Amino acid sequence: MQSVTSPENLTDIADEDLLLRVAQNGDRAAFKALFHRYAGRIKAFMIKGRVAPDQAEEIAQEVMVSVWRKAASYDPAKAGVATWIFTIARNRRIDVIRRETRPEPDPDDPLYRPDPPEDPQASLARGERDRLVREALAELSDEQREIVRLSFFAGLSHGEIAEQLDVPLGTVKSRIRLAFGRLRTALGDTFSDELND
Repeated sequence: MQSVTSPENLTDIADEDLLLRVAQNGDRAAFKALFHRYAGRIKAFMIKGRVAPDQAEEIAQEVMVSVWRKAASYDPAKAGVATWIFTIARNRRIDVIRRETRPEPDPDDPLYRPDPPEDPQASLARGERDRLVREALAELSDEQREIVRLSFFAGLSHGEIAEQLDVPLGTVKSRIRLAFGRLRTALGDTFSDELND
């Protein structure tokens, strides 16, 4: 239901009451009165914040549209009407600044190029190496396999592994040394060199 009150009759009504009419009844006259009170102030606030006048005008209108749409979310216990409206304006200004300072993506950036197709030989070799590593890991004891997993796949330090497994640091180091010896035997020195890189 929309009120037919003219904005001239609303000049003495408090901002909170006007916003309440907008929220409850979609009162266009009350909104018009709020618009007259705040749109110019918002524009001045934007210009003072180094926003171009034409953009400041646009932002002021967007803010007032937000006031119309979000009127029902206003909580007088949290802030006064002016504070609430200027918070919307400040947030809108931040959005504009972020949009303007974000560089346009460069289509020539290597991140946007697809990876070159992988050499079939390299793919085959990698698959074979992965198979060999899985088989070698399966041959380790459960304790050694867990420590290798925590060290190389989870990236934990020896001290962090000792703490997590509640075992002495020397035990962790010993198990890693034994696991490496078994992996080196199963996979060869080339693999060991890759691990140490």
